[in-house]
Amino acid sequence: MPLTHRLAALTTVALTTVALIALGGSLSGSAYADDPEPSGAPPGSTTTSPPPEVDANSPGLKLADGATLAPAKVLDIKSVVEDLSGDERREDTNQDVKFALQSEVLFQKDSSKLNPDAKSRIQAIADEIKAQNATNVRVFGFTDDLGSYVHGLTLSKKRAEAVHEQLATALGSQDQDVTFAVRGYSEDYPIADNNSEEGRKKNRRVEVSFPKA
Repeated sequence: MPLTHRLAALTTVALTTVALIALGGSLSGSAYADDPEPSGAPPGSTTTSPPPEVDANSPGLKLADGATLAPAKVLDIKSVVEDLSGDERREDTNQDVKFALQSEVLFQKDSSKLNPDAKSRIQAIADEIKAQNATNVRVFGFTDDLGSYVHGLTLSKKRAEAVHEQLATALGSQDQDVTFAVRGYSEDYPIADNNSEEGRKKNRRVEVSFPKA
């Protein structure tokens, strides 16, 4: 089954919407390869507590004389969809789409040769690139912290290159209009704790990201 169909039918890990109304201040965004783990209530959970009561006449809710509210700002909206095994994840923000595939679903251990079923997963990403009319695509490889940093740097780059080559094939003639940034980061930018195998598995990944149309 294509990746997009599987992801749509599987678990929504977190949907975080942040709206800020303030009298000043700023918020800076995070780098593409340094996004934190998504957070939020577990899938299917519900909140049964009633909403808190608010006293509209409370002095703490009133502005000082002459003060005005700054314009409302929607800082960002992030939707994260992950399958039950955690092997595949899609993140959507206002600006970008990012797919993260764990290395185990693409490669054999310590290898940069794609598994037979990796092509269908990458084809689904190529279909989304076409749908978004994306012309700049980032393909980044990452490893855990086992082994030497230099070995991880080489392996993560080779894996990113393998995914890039398959993406280019899947895009066909449209590949001529797409600029790829292909990089390997070794153990840098972990998204989970490397002290457990579960965390290391999440860190061994290839990410494909691109701007939305």
